Amino acid sequence: MKWKWLLLISITILGIGYTSSSGNPVNNKKEVVCFIYHRFGDSRYPTTNVSVEDFEAHLRYLLENDFQILTFSQAVAYLKSEQTSRKTAVITIDDGYKSFLVNALPLLERYNIPATLFINTKTVGGGDYMKWEELKDVVRHNIEIGNHTHSHEYFLNLPASSRYKTFKEEIELSQSIIKKNLDLQPIVFSYPYGEFDVEMKGIVKQAGFVAAAAQNSGVMVSGSDIFQCPRFPMSETYSSRRQFAEKASMHALQLVDQSPESFLLGETNPPTLTVKLGRSDLNLKEVQCFVQGGECQVEVLETGDNGITLSLRALKPLAARRRTLYTLTVRDKHGHWYWFSHLWINPAIR
Repeated sequence: MKWKWLLLISITILGIGYTSSSGNPVNNKKEVVCFIYHRFGDSRYPTTNVSVEDFEAHLRYLLENDFQILTFSQAVAYLKSEQTSRKTAVITIDDGYKSFLVNALPLLERYNIPATLFINTKTVGGGDYMKWEELKDVVRHNIEIGNHTHSHEYFLNLPASSRYKTFKEEIELSQSIIKKNLDLQPIVFSYPYGEFDVEMKGIVKQAGFVAAAAQNSGVMVSGSDIFQCPRFPMSETYSSRRQFAEKASMHALQLVDQSPESFLLGETNPPTLTVKLGRSDLNLKEVQCFVQGGECQVEVLETGDNGITLSLRALKPLAARRRTLYTLTVRDKHGHWYWFSHLWINPAIR
């Protein structure tokens, strides 16, 4: 399997339990592969667009390979439930562009597939965004509506003295606007740009949402923090059927511990990430570390029956970009791949 496409995505590690010949995990952990889309058939924005042909290929792949396809909130309920583990996927869409209504919704209807659409209320009806009447029609077609704040602001750029008050007020405002126009109350949330800190995550919990979606690539898994759920981002460069199938087959590696936990890039650049993996059956000769815009070094700090501790570090300072992913992949001794990614955010860059 070729992993060059990971270089532009993240630094990822895979590892939950091995799978049976049916493709289902054989231990008691349940997993969900969640995908994030923005635009469909709009080649003006290749980094956030997928072709209509590729999107249809994604849907057909999931159906042909016996995936259970749920909304985001249904997937969270599934992870918490006592249901038997099975292959499960979620389609999420951020922002509410018209191309979803024109190019994606007809395909979801044709294949009878649900999805979750996160909307930022300030832009509804403007530019390339759907109008409220169009969103009403979307809701009638098996689409869950989630909250994406009002303004879709870079909240981490606000001073701490006003950041959390503004963030809380925006959530409350967008909830009230959605209630007024769609007569529903979203129970799931998506962080704008996938950016947040510990306090912001706490505000989302206190607001009554059942879960929140981030944007670092990876696999959702039972027992993990459902207020920072990973999602595989879809774009023109990495949306072929083969690449989609590779992501859909990934497993999640739950960490026992990691340091630092924060996504914010500090004074030390390049940053070092230390992760402790709660399993000892990983093939350390095949550990692969990726970082956007450069190379990554992996150092094995400790091994034993209680797990493995690794240190990850880019070989040069992170490039002049706002968001950079470290991605680590590794196989277990049964030959199955596992994935983990950590996002670094530099608020000084817009």
